[in-house]
Amino acid sequence: MNEALLRSLTPSVLGILVRRGADFAAAEDAVQDALVEAVRVWPADAPQDPKGWLVTVAWRRFLDARRSDAARRRREDLVDEEPTPGPAPAVDDTLQLYFLCAHPSLTPSSAVALTLRAVGGLTTRQIAQAYLVPEATMAQRISRAKRTLSGVRFDQPGDVATVLRVLYLVFNEGYSGDVDLAAEAIRLTRQLAARADHPEVAGLLALMLLHHARRATRTAPDGSLVPLAEQDRDRWDTESIAEGVEILQAALARDRLGEFQAQAAIAALHADAPTAGETDWVQIVEWYDELVRLTDSPVVRLNRAVAVGEADGPRAGLAALAALDDSLPRHTAVAAYLQERDGALTTAARLYAEAARKAPNLAERDYLTRRAAHLNTRRRC
Repeated sequence: MNEALLRSLTPSVLGILVRRGADFAAAEDAVQDALVEAVRVWPADAPQDPKGWLVTVAWRRFLDARRSDAARRRREDLVDEEPTPGPAPAVDDTLQLYFLCAHPSLTPSSAVALTLRAVGGLTTRQIAQAYLVPEATMAQRISRAKRTLSGVRFDQPGDVATVLRVLYLVFNEGYSGDVDLAAEAIRLTRQLAARADHPEVAGLLALMLLHHARRATRTAPDGSLVPLAEQDRDRWDTESIAEGVEILQAALARDRLGEFQAQAAIAALHADAPTAGETDWVQIVEWYDELVRLTDSPVVRLNRAVAVGEADGPRAGLAALAALDDSLPRHTAVAAYLQERDGALTTAARLYAEAARKAPNLAERDYLTRRAAHLNTRRRC
């Protein structure tokens, strides 16, 4: 069974059902039923047109469910609308489905959460981590969004800003998490850039390209994390960097600065430095100041503390860190790094070990554990 094929077809099938009149929650249930049926049937009898098969089965499941709670006349009308089996049109509905999930009846945060779960393929836990909320809270938010959309007609798709936020979070999870979604997020953002003349769309695309350019160097052959300062810059994708910088410069020239443009500017400064030691940290701090003004995000302030530590020394970074809530994700890891830079190896080792226990994934936990062990060895020598 080709699980990757099923995953890639799911958004299109879901979009087709929604456009044919199914409300979102019922369409999602019908598609899930069709996927279960595919897992059961395809190993012995694979269809020639997988997408057409899924559309047909999902639509039938939707009609079966609708018959149980709709009036007889409506049931008969829906039966007449059942599509005949056959090849489905080869149309990529994924981006349109992102817009449909960002419905005006939902708050932006609920629309983002629902889209990440239903279309982006992220788990509730991954979405909760991105939003810095408990998993149970996020599960309730997604359930409320589904109930809100139940029975709603999708003739008022959401706005670009909400879709951008979804694509950004999908890319981040694909870039640093357990699900490989980064390339898909870039593909969809390119489509959006071709449709929407908006500087923040360009800013997000530039940001993705600049980060993705160094993806191959972020991990060692054994899967362990490689910090930015230690990455082999000769292996960075210079074509993606050049494209990202060009897109960013055109967006900044429009003088409508937004969050994604500011983030892309920081990524461009990292990409422009021949070595880690030649990074223009002073200018990076200035861009973080812009980001704080634009977002007032605690995560941005945390990243700014690291940049201040590089530009003005570790004690300045620790002073900036002291103003932040120590329950922030990766706060302890940042404190460990700055304490190490300041020569406080005992404190740094303890903080690295504490940060490892809080790490959101195995690769990060292993890296932090190794840093703690390394510092403990240095202290004993």
